[in-house]
Amino acid sequence: MTGEQMAPALRTLPDDALGPAETPATPLWRNLQFQTLWAGSAASSLGVSVADVAYPLAILALTGSPAKAGLFAAVLTVGMLAGALPAGQLADRQDRRTIVIAAESARAAVTAAVTVGLMLGWLSLPLLLAAAVLLGIGQAVAGAARLALVRSVVADNQLTAALVQDEVRQNGAALAGPPLAGWLYELGALSHAVPFLCTAAAFAFSTLSAVAMKVMPGGRRRSVAPAQTAENMPTSGPATAPVGRKPESDMFVGIRALWRAPVVRAAMLLIMIANMIGVGLDLVVIVILRHQHVAAGTIGLAIGAGAVGGLAGAPLVKVLHRLKPGVLLLGMGLYWIPVLALLALPFGPWWVAGLLFMTMLGVPALRVLLDVLIIRQTPDEQRGRTVAAVTMLISAGMPAGMAGTGLLLQWLPAQAAMLTLVGVLALGVGYCATKRELWRARWPH
Repeated sequence: MTGEQMAPALRTLPDDALGPAETPATPLWRNLQFQTLWAGSAASSLGVSVADVAYPLAILALTGSPAKAGLFAAVLTVGMLAGALPAGQLADRQDRRTIVIAAESARAAVTAAVTVGLMLGWLSLPLLLAAAVLLGIGQAVAGAARLALVRSVVADNQLTAALVQDEVRQNGAALAGPPLAGWLYELGALSHAVPFLCTAAAFAFSTLSAVAMKVMPGGRRRSVAPAQTAENMPTSGPATAPVGRKPESDMFVGIRALWRAPVVRAAMLLIMIANMIGVGLDLVVIVILRHQHVAAGTIGLAIGAGAVGGLAGAPLVKVLHRLKPGVLLLGMGLYWIPVLALLALPFGPWWVAGLLFMTMLGVPALRVLLDVLIIRQTPDEQRGRTVAAVTMLISAGMPAGMAGTGLLLQWLPAQAAMLTLVGVLALGVGYCATKRELWRARWPH
């Protein structure tokens, strides 16, 4: 990142309001608290990636209905969105490590119950949908606490490097999870329960890693800033909590702070549109390649190229962050438009694989960009609610994206559906490009 002065739209509390950094800071690779947290996060992400394939396969085997398999994903997303704001408030009022332990233990227990039900033949769609709600809420709770916890165990000047390592974790799980799930499911020795055992074990490992953090040396103690609110994070003037309401009890303080930050608001709008399109991208690609009579295994390899692109993009974060944050955001949006439009050309699976690889190259830089703008600039005692607000807002379009993509594919050829999604993205990029504050935005110190 550059050391340029922040634009007024990004100015907020100084980093020293978050507490004094350790001098000298423990090198990131020797920070056992962060590395233990990262290992647990990696295991949890792998478990989720395996489950994302295992649950649809189990529901298809149980009901024979693709629509019901999609319903599970939609219910899980709704549970995650519904739990986001309460999860953020919880992360700001309770010990975050304890929250991770409780949430991951709950997800392990729910997954273990599904495994037992599958092995004993008791599993039904209502039980699976109930599990989806609990898993979605658990994901929101664990995610808000874990991301806020990262900022508490690394020094200021190590935040970007820590977030880049987190990107490797996410893309590695996205690459390894689906083929592992398919292979475990085909074992069939325990009524297709092996992938669920794997997911439960991953959540249990994540729980144990959070427990182990207590005895790990290194890292940074959680600190609490003086009585200042997140609402003055990126606004142009002072802001206070609503009269009669204590800042620590205000569930919506993160949403208001983000709304009053023009740069962050525009950034989240663009990322929300990208998420809305991206959530249905795999389905469009599958339909396009199936029309070209491509084998299922080859389709899986083509889609997996996107995760490879994400891994390859992690080392590019530092390079891309030499650009101004708004320029980076808008530049990536403009870059995606022709790349995604080219997916409509019927040139086979390796053409698709190459384009998906190119699409994901800049995604780690954008994720780290948003994390840096939010996490670095938010007071610790309100960081959980702000992180939860970001998660909820940028994910709000995902259910609409799932449903909308399905409807497009039902009424239009797959190529036309792809071009329609690209058109939506182009409109979003064009609107955000009119925001002058986005062009003028600077990185925080």
